[in-house]
Amino acid sequence: MKRAIAIIILVPLAVLLVALAVANRHGVVLSLDPFNGDAPAAAMTLPLYFIVFASMVLGVLLGGIGTWLGQGRWRRQARRLKREASGVRRENDGYRTITPTGPSAGLPALRRDAA
Repeated sequence: MKRAIAIIILVPLAVLLVALAVANRHGVVLSLDPFNGDAPAAAMTLPLYFIVFASMVLGVLLGGIGTWLGQGRWRRQARRLKREASGVRRENDGYRTITPTGPSAGLPALRRDAA
């Protein structure tokens, strides 16, 4: 089921991306000099689809890094709780291995003359 949904979503998306790349393959000047627009010191001529795809990839990477950094507090808390739970499990296992012996090993006896 997941594979069919992925195919239904990814195939049209791939067709759209290929159509975008084919329709926008002409060169565009990417200038990195904001002060001199006529003769920029740093400029590159790249296909438009490359600039669009590169900006999308950069946005996804920066968004992922920002999310990962923002969730550091929750990961730290999960690690702390995991350590605490393993300590409680060890303590509980230690209590299970202790087997009481002697007259107090079972349940207490019922007193019939208490009434």
